[in-house]
Amino acid sequence: MKITDITLDHLRLELDPPFHAAWDPVPRRHFDATIVRVHTDEGVTGIGSGDTMDGFDAFRHLFIGQDPLHITRHVKAIETANFHGGHYWPLEAALWDIVGKVHGRPVSELFGNATKRLPAYASCGELKSPEERVATALKVREAGFGAMKIRIDRDRVSEGIAAVRAVREELGEDFDIMVDLNQSWRMAGDTTDATDLARTRKTLARLAELDVFWVEEPLPYADLDGFKRLRAENPGVRIAAGEMHHSTTELLRYLEEDALDVYQMDVVLAVGMHRARTLAEVARLKHRHFTPHSWTNGIGVLANLHVSAGVGGGPYFEFPFDPPGWTPERRDFMLAEPVRVDAEGCVRVPDAPGLGVELDEDAVERWRVG
Repeated sequence: MKITDITLDHLRLELDPPFHAAWDPVPRRHFDATIVRVHTDEGVTGIGSGDTMDGFDAFRHLFIGQDPLHITRHVKAIETANFHGGHYWPLEAALWDIVGKVHGRPVSELFGNATKRLPAYASCGELKSPEERVATALKVREAGFGAMKIRIDRDRVSEGIAAVRAVREELGEDFDIMVDLNQSWRMAGDTTDATDLARTRKTLARLAELDVFWVEEPLPYADLDGFKRLRAENPGVRIAAGEMHHSTTELLRYLEEDALDVYQMDVVLAVGMHRARTLAEVARLKHRHFTPHSWTNGIGVLANLHVSAGVGGGPYFEFPFDPPGWTPERRDFMLAEPVRVDAEGCVRVPDAPGLGVELDEDAVERWRVG
């Protein structure tokens, strides 16, 4: 089998009303998605998505004519291309889709087959008042979720903590609450400094009183010693990070120095499926959690799900969901059916070979911009 072509569909869904992502100073008036298709001479096509694939045309020749099943070779080639260009991990997802289709099995089985489904937590994306956040939390619980993640803005910490407190009082102790401080990385052009360690320590102490399940990305990635200090000072609060950390060796350093409780590297945005599996296995061997970031479209959600289910990730799986601003229908506009949770709040691995992606070709054609 040989790769005959790699094609990209750039899609743009207009968002009206706009989505006010907590980590982005600019309201999002559209949602972009790039679909990668790897074509072969035997008629098997792999599908991936996640990052923008900007600049990939310069590196397409590295893969054309190669056997798509030579995953290790392709991972190394993608890493060399990433050094000179963008981040091309959606290509690896498409290649794994081919591997699964060739062998007639879901990719998660090839990654270890630890489970067929994972409990999901509703990952909220917008900043809301305590009253609005409680209203959303009730919808989340009604949809079957047993946990949710709340964003806190560094300039509105007291309001964010009030929202966490309101949800805890309304939904009780049996509902798990995660908190994301969004301090590890920045959107392009956002040059504001992260909250310093002293203030972050105070915030974590206040959140510990509310029995949060974890606090996510409380510090910049470079502050490894700060992460370790936060863990040591707050034994009752798990520390989570790593979603957009692109360095496998630095993530290994985090693991070696036991800096985190929860490792969150995204398989289509950060380090790829193959490398994420290695890091996840190490985390699991060290009795730490792997719960990948999956704030992307439905294809990226499925790629992260297959790796997490394969290695036995958990205790939850991130499910982007913050109605009415962010719904499965918006997130998965290119799919025939959105990825959803079941009645028990779990997200299930598709039974279909590969990643289980089924595109809505009419939607792809409608929203294509290049």
